[in-house]
Amino acid sequence: MESPAVTVAITRRADPSRQAEMTAWVNAGTTLAEDFPGFLGTGWVRPDKGSHEWHMLYRFADEHALRNWEESPQRRWWLSSAEGFVEHTRTEKRTGIEGWFDPPRAHEVSEAAAPKAPPRWKQAVTIWLGFFPVSLLAAFTLNHLIADLDAVLRTLVSTLCLTPIMTYLVLPQVTRMLQPWLRR
Repeated sequence: MESPAVTVAITRRADPSRQAEMTAWVNAGTTLAEDFPGFLGTGWVRPDKGSHEWHMLYRFADEHALRNWEESPQRRWWLSSAEGFVEHTRTEKRTGIEGWFDPPRAHEVSEAAAPKAPPRWKQAVTIWLGFFPVSLLAAFTLNHLIADLDAVLRTLVSTLCLTPIMTYLVLPQVTRMLQPWLRR
């Protein structure tokens, strides 16, 4: 069986007055990770400009590729270069899309304590329950505005509009409502 991709979510704390250093440090880490086999991407966000917290994600094709990065001398050097201005506060590792179905945690998560994902069929049903009404609403509101575009552009515009709505508004609500069923 093929090993699933792994996403690591990390929260780090840094002084907001050192934003330029923090941005350069994050970008340096991204540049280093990009050279590792199995690297799938990374990103970061801050809740607001004055926030001390930086939420970072990186993703690798499987546990082996992730371990190669996490145990590498390059990563050790990169982490040590932030000593004194970056504080590591939280780490979570997840596979697949089960992260949509779990509330964020405020404590350190070990590899052995990774949450068990709901069965794929329950994930599919949950996504469909959110996707169907959003798609139907788009059919009545958006489609007449883009009807003259070719199929590729229509699909591009609709997915660019619907994906953030699903990810940030609909799926969190649907999964919160279905949490008891998902965990059963």
